[in-house]
Amino acid sequence: MKKVLGIIGSPRKLGNSEVLIKEISRNVPEPHELSLIRLNDFNILPCKGCYMCLVTGNPCHLDDDLPVIKEAVLSADAFIVAAPAYLLGANASLKRVLDRIMGFNENKEFKQWGKPSIGIAIAGMKGKEGYTKLNIESFLKILLTDIKRSDILYGALPGEIFMNEENKKTAAELGSALFKPAPEITGPRCLLCGGDTFRFLGDNRLQCMLCSNSGTFSMEKGEPVLSIQKSGHDIFLSEGDSTQHANWLTGMKGSFKDHKKKLKVITQSYAEEGLWVLPPSKKTGE
Repeated sequence: MKKVLGIIGSPRKLGNSEVLIKEISRNVPEPHELSLIRLNDFNILPCKGCYMCLVTGNPCHLDDDLPVIKEAVLSADAFIVAAPAYLLGANASLKRVLDRIMGFNENKEFKQWGKPSIGIAIAGMKGKEGYTKLNIESFLKILLTDIKRSDILYGALPGEIFMNEENKKTAAELGSALFKPAPEITGPRCLLCGGDTFRFLGDNRLQCMLCSNSGTFSMEKGEPVLSIQKSGHDIFLSEGDSTQHANWLTGMKGSFKDHKKKLKVITQSYAEEGLWVLPPSKKTGE
């Protein structure tokens, strides 16, 4: 039986994110067991940027609840992720985990590579979802999953999302899509990653905000046509790309050691500038 992990990026119990994940699960035709994680239930410390998790045999030294989430992710066969828009972006619980995801790939073994996933952004007002969908897609891509479909649904009050019957139909479609082949990329999307969020750079140039690759666009018969090329330093377009990126990060750790003295001279020249606003614990030396 398949193991599906629902990741809830919302603090609300029985809120729209939770009930939507459960409704999608009800519509997955393959026999499966649904496990659920509410990210706000866990103590997830911010990443320190030390890169120690990339050193072979050296797990993250932060003492928090992330190992529980890591184990659930690595043992799952598929993922459904939903998060609400908080001020035009996904709830911060999703980003806290995303910043630590590199530590999931011990010894550069990408055990979650290519596992199917569904992502849903939920917003209270149409047009006010901001970059929430992009946040969720980034989470799923950096997790190295195969996004079968992502969408934006609307509902603010707990359960309101299913006061709209169209949303139930969409949930059924999402559930049906989880274990099926991903649809062919069509329309104004990045042909490399399927992303549909872009930064326009001028002179018909643009950059995909999901895979970060750039290219050009033109208009043909009233429709935008995109041409985006690989940069040579991609993160998740292939398993080889992921290995290359992990090697680059490991190399940066070595580069820091090689240039540590010169880097310290630069940073220390700024050490005494500015007045720090401190929390009470820092003021008392606790």
